[in-house]
Amino acid sequence: MTDVVFSGQFTQQESLSDEAIARAVEVMRTGRLHRYNTVGDEISEVSRLEEEFAAFTGAKYCLAVASGGYAMGCALRAVGVEQGAPVLTNAFTLAPVPGAIASVGGAPVFVGVTEDLVIDLEDLALKIEDSGARVLMLSHMRGHIVDMDALMVLCDAHGVTVIEDCAHTMGAAWDGVPSGRHGAIACYSTQTYKHINSGEGGLIVTDDPDLAAQMVLLSGSYMLYPRHTAAPAPEVFEKYKFDTPNVSGRMDNLRAAILRAQLPDLPRKVAQWNKLYRAVEAGLEGCNGVSMIARPAKEHFVGSSIQFLLTEWEDARIEALVAACAARGVELKWFGAPQPQGFTSRYDSWHYAKAQRLPESDRVLRAIMDMRLPLTFSEADCTLIAQIIREEIARL
Repeated sequence: MTDVVFSGQFTQQESLSDEAIARAVEVMRTGRLHRYNTVGDEISEVSRLEEEFAAFTGAKYCLAVASGGYAMGCALRAVGVEQGAPVLTNAFTLAPVPGAIASVGGAPVFVGVTEDLVIDLEDLALKIEDSGARVLMLSHMRGHIVDMDALMVLCDAHGVTVIEDCAHTMGAAWDGVPSGRHGAIACYSTQTYKHINSGEGGLIVTDDPDLAAQMVLLSGSYMLYPRHTAAPAPEVFEKYKFDTPNVSGRMDNLRAAILRAQLPDLPRKVAQWNKLYRAVEAGLEGCNGVSMIARPAKEHFVGSSIQFLLTEWEDARIEALVAACAARGVELKWFGAPQPQGFTSRYDSWHYAKAQRLPESDRVLRAIMDMRLPLTFSEADCTLIAQIIREEIARL
């Protein structure tokens, strides 16, 4: 064993490219940061981003908004979630997902998680029947994608509208279909820790013209929807423009300019993330007491984080491992901690949702260890990180 300490930063992202910086400066020189502040027949940076992201995902329509959380709330309003309506979602997710449901007056109904860290389809079928919910906010939490073909067969058979939270799967796919293209609406995040970085931001895609029109109006179009170039025809808006409230959440041209420069580079980033993921995975393979997560052949994932399970470990031993790794520079997050810490919390932490019991999911959740893999790391860094975790597991 060694006592080497890892010195990398788990929250340090890649710097923005010279092209992104140049585009941002160009926008700032004009002073026209608002998406509708254009001159003549100029098409705004936000509209250009929407066109390009629609093409990237293969969607008909795209809307750029202020955050991924806003994107989910906007989608829920568009599909008609009303006060008190049950909305299904994963028990294994992050706080903005049930938060979006609660923010529109919906009642989160949590669905169990399997040891593969995806939504439990058997429990989903039971919860659909028991709750009467007709909307599923499906979280592809930490980039783990459930069998989307099976999920859509189940949801379609019960008349359940699927909204996909793709905050962790931009650039991923299931059986060749880009993540977000199975459900009625997909919501993506461009927050700093996601796959393209504008600090905060979100993108919504859909093929449904009525949903797209309502979301554009909700985002605060001030009747300027004809300036949206990745949106339905103006006549679609006529059905909704006097009845849809303005819940302003537009993206600005500065963030759009930064994102436009990053989008073509996303496939390169995905490939590099997956190399980092595989380096940690290989380093932990066969480690005593560690269960790695199987990745299905149909899943083209983005390994911007990695998870493993310590299902046979008692809480005190897991706490000791987290502390020992932290002392050597490795930041492990534990979903079984008794109190929410940082970005890590569980369904029983969100007291605005009705209390629910999911004992089998509790067993899985308390065992989840989670770690970011920023692109500022090298494959050698990831091999060292895995070595440190192995050594501390052996000590314990």
